[in-house]
Amino acid sequence: MSVRQWKHERPFTGSLLTLISGALILWVPLNLIVKAFLPGTVSVIGILFGGMILLLGVMALIFPQFSKLLGIIIIFLSILSVIGALGGFLIGTLLGITGGSLMFAWNPPAPLQRNDEQSDAYTGYESPELVQAK
Repeated sequence: MSVRQWKHERPFTGSLLTLISGALILWVPLNLIVKAFLPGTVSVIGILFGGMILLLGVMALIFPQFSKLLGIIIIFLSILSVIGALGGFLIGTLLGITGGSLMFAWNPPAPLQRNDEQSDAYTGYESPELVQAK
C-alpha cells in the first residue's frame, strides 16, 4: 500500500489540522502551568482538552470509520477550549473547528467496480435489447 493510497483512505487533512490545533491548544496551558501553577486554575482543563484533541486526531487516522463521531467531538472540544486554554490564542479553536468539519464531511472512497463483462450484480438497468426481447 502506497502512502498516497493510505492518505486517500483516511481523513488525512482533517486529522492533520486537528493535530496542529491540539498542539496549539495544549501549548498555552503548559506554558502557564510552568510560570504560575495555582491550585484550582483552569489551565488543567486546557491541558485535558488539548490532550484529548490530539488523541482524537490520532484516532481518526487509525480508525477512519469513526471520523464523523470524532469530528463532532473535536468541534465541541475546540469550542470549549476557549475556557481553559484561550483556544490556543483562538487559532487553535479555528483549526480545530475546521479539522473537525473536514472529518465530519469525509466519506470513505467507493470500492473499485469490476468491468461490465465481469459484473454479475443486478444494476436495475435493463438494456434496450432485453426490453425489446420481452
